[in-house]
Amino acid sequence: MMAVSSACKDGSKVVMDNGKYVRYTPEQVEALERLYHECPKPSSIRRQQLIRECPILSNIEPKQIKVWFQNRRCREKQRKEASRLQAVNRKLTAMNKLLMEENDRLQKQVSQLVYENSFFRQQTQNATLATTDTSCESVVTSGQRHLTPQHPPRDASPAGLLSIAEETLAEFLSKATGTAVEWVQMPGMKPGPDSIGIVAISHGCPGVAARACGLVGLEPARVAEILKDRLSWFRDCRTVDVLNVMSTGNGGTIELLYMQLYAPTTLAPGRDFWLLRYTSLLEDGSLVVCERSLNNTQNGPAMPPVQHFVRADMLPSGYLIRPCEGGGSIIHIVDHMVLEPWSVPEVLRPLYESSMLLAQRTTMAALRHLRQISQEVSQPSVTGWGRRPAALRALSQRLSKGFNEAVNGFADDGWSMLESDGIDDVTLLVNSSPSKMMGVNLGYNNNGFPSVSSSVLCAKASMLLQNVPPAILLRFLREHRSEWADSSIDAYSAAAIKAGPCSLPGARPGGFGGQIILPLAHTIEHEEFMEVIKLENMGYYRDDMTVPGDVFLLQLCSGVDEHAVGTSAELVFAPIDASFSDDAPILPSGFRIIPLDSGTDAASPNRTLDLASALEVGTTANKAAGDNSGHSGSTKSVMTIAFQFAFEVHLQESIATMARQYVRSIIASVQRVSLALSPSRFGSQNAFHLPPGTPEAQTLARWICNSYRFYLGVELLKCEGSESILKSLWHHSDAVLCCSLKALPVFTFANQAGLDMLETTLVALQDITLEKIFDENGKKTLCSEFPQIMQQGFMCIQGGICLSSMGRPVSYERAVAWKVLNEEESAHCICFMFINWSFV
Repeated sequence: MMAVSSACKDGSKVVMDNGKYVRYTPEQVEALERLYHECPKPSSIRRQQLIRECPILSNIEPKQIKVWFQNRRCREKQRKEASRLQAVNRKLTAMNKLLMEENDRLQKQVSQLVYENSFFRQQTQNATLATTDTSCESVVTSGQRHLTPQHPPRDASPAGLLSIAEETLAEFLSKATGTAVEWVQMPGMKPGPDSIGIVAISHGCPGVAARACGLVGLEPARVAEILKDRLSWFRDCRTVDVLNVMSTGNGGTIELLYMQLYAPTTLAPGRDFWLLRYTSLLEDGSLVVCERSLNNTQNGPAMPPVQHFVRADMLPSGYLIRPCEGGGSIIHIVDHMVLEPWSVPEVLRPLYESSMLLAQRTTMAALRHLRQISQEVSQPSVTGWGRRPAALRALSQRLSKGFNEAVNGFADDGWSMLESDGIDDVTLLVNSSPSKMMGVNLGYNNNGFPSVSSSVLCAKASMLLQNVPPAILLRFLREHRSEWADSSIDAYSAAAIKAGPCSLPGARPGGFGGQIILPLAHTIEHEEFMEVIKLENMGYYRDDMTVPGDVFLLQLCSGVDEHAVGTSAELVFAPIDASFSDDAPILPSGFRIIPLDSGTDAASPNRTLDLASALEVGTTANKAAGDNSGHSGSTKSVMTIAFQFAFEVHLQESIATMARQYVRSIIASVQRVSLALSPSRFGSQNAFHLPPGTPEAQTLARWICNSYRFYLGVELLKCEGSESILKSLWHHSDAVLCCSLKALPVFTFANQAGLDMLETTLVALQDITLEKIFDENGKKTLCSEFPQIMQQGFMCIQGGICLSSMGRPVSYERAVAWKVLNEEESAHCICFMFINWSFV
């Protein structure tokens, strides 16, 4: 440990005492600091080089310089830690203030409830003793009291608008900090220094309402500016038009707004609002931005109905922004709406009656956006692919807006509907002016071809899902694109937004190329992230020929955390050029899954598309399923699918047919995946069941083992108890596969080794036929020996070569096939076991 000793005699020498103490001159410290800022941890060679380059350090030993750098790094670490602790302390202080205010509000609410309870009890007791006065005087007096207006008359004049604004302010403050609404804590939200804040939803009030309180490191004026710009943070907002602005005598501002919101699904119309927004500064220095709908009962200015939109009602809502000691702001957000659920099918009404969904998509979205900008201001940086956060936010906005435009298909954006083919499951729309939608101007390249195809076709559909958590389903769609996507369609979509003509997609040998996920950016809480997907060995279609290459997709993903309550999940992507320019055309497609139940998602956090979720049947997993059966058995969600294709006008009919078939194939794939991912696939008794005739996994495993013992006279597995049969079979080192007894046998079951050998998953397994995995010799042997299996019950197959689903040759030492009998001793399927297999 170094300590300070006597001073130096001159500026170029260092005084040491027995080699233990040293004091550096200011010039020496300055030289060391310069190097520290260049390299905080120099190597031994770099330290020796420093001594040679700086004569002022020539009398200092390299070991002393090493110690100085160690101490300097320690001081820097302590300084950063002290700064971090101070910031946490400020957050905790402000959060404590918020919690104390919340506690006071709850105490007032309790007192009010106690008073109302005693009042109603008194009224009930007095009702039996009260007499009814039917005199004329009593009736007239009672009527006059009822007709006395509670508020002064209001109209479209400045005085009338100010009266509405002041009343809106009072009602908003009573919701934000008072007891006008009974707030309950939103499930899954716990306040803390690193949390988003205190989030609550309404209980027992008209419409849907949500409230959030939090801390942001921005000044109140900046916070108000950001929140008033709804288009920058509210993904469901299509447009906000400020039609009139007027100043008030108290320094405030009144604005008349018209706002449109996208519909979240193809099965419902959008919402619009005719609003008054009042911005005012309170006496305590707090800034308030409050809003409410203007309707005819208030005698305010009117706005006629707009086609394709349902006029919704915003009750007094807004933002209370208070300056925080030490910088930043404490913000209270209240959203309170009546979204007219009568206008949508009954199955979708929970979307418009859920305060939790309002909190997730609107209230918390505002708070998250503020926190994100606050972090970017305090820690400016350049993120993935050399782009700044603001540029990446703009890209995510373009993806989200483009997907919403496709889902809604508004006529004023250029969309027109095509005739149906007689089945209404998929809706097709065409846009002949895609430049407005894609945010680019259509230009021409050097060859005279338009840089983007002249028209866009959108194929969209919505479907109801049951017993599959949205987060798990979306995560599978993201990570296993080959299970639902068509590589030729991806290649066509990528080619269609590039220069030059492209031909229709067709079958291409080689199957789906590899998928590489390249992270690009994410939000603070990782609830949303953007990435670039590289699809390798695809192909671009040019003039009826395929040019090999890679396809790049810009992808936005959110809602993959299954622990988040009531969160919708989205996967939106668009083909991009490898140059990835900011002004490149973006034509988004994707999926949106919105839960229709307000209950907690009871899915296991580690569920994957294999048998792992069923291996603990009867133990922990079974217990968990039983504990949550009330939730998992009624989980419902609505999925919206929208895919867009750029094309030339003369190809419209062919593209429409292709798009319709493609979306229908995706729907079928999603249904298969949902079945496999359902928590009840292998065990739950309360929810979705497998098709008739398909045994549960445990039962099938028992049939396989019993039949093997019956025909071959030996045990297939070494395990104790029926509950461990499935687990032992799943982890068996040899590949075990079952195929159906149909004219064209397909695989219905495989253990982990079997899936690895075929290079597939349980969902895709049922698309693989038995004949596909054998070469010509194997097919001949199978055809000649198959009757022996049905008559004798088993067959031993000599070693040979088979093929995986990707076309890779697999060698096996030998194989055994036997007939699997069910409880009635009739043949259920044929089971194959490939022993000592390996890829060639």
